Amino acid sequence: MHQKGFTLIELLIVVAIIGILATIGLPIYTKHQAKAKFTAGLAEISALKAGFEDTLNQGTAPTVELIGGQRSTANCKIDATGDVATGVGTITCEILDAPAPVLGKIITLTRDTKTGWSCITNAEEQYAAKGCTAGGV
Repeated sequence: MHQKGFTLIELLIVVAIIGILATIGLPIYTKHQAKAKFTAGLAEISALKAGFEDTLNQGTAPTVELIGGQRSTANCKIDATGDVATGVGTITCEILDAPAPVLGKIITLTRDTKTGWSCITNAEEQYAAKGCTAGGV
């Protein structure tokens, strides 16, 4: 008599292989999600730099609404402050709805009249986008 199908050992081997792949893949996927959320937040506030410059150059203290932004988005809770007299200001993003490594972390774009724009964050370096210094804020 000829039997068709898999033996119990073959099925257990397949389950073990899937378990090993999931164990390796899940942390990599989570790290990728965290980096993507960080980058999305940075992109949102970077887009507000032109409006910030415009508002400041018109002699008005920048706010999120004046520079063309929203206080809250899918990625960030955004804030903007600036001083017309000194030309110094910041745009910040508190990361929302993200994986634990970046949830609640702050990205700060700082405008200085001498050095221009710079980016710092309190997220770990492995999650920060290129050009944004980790360990700050």
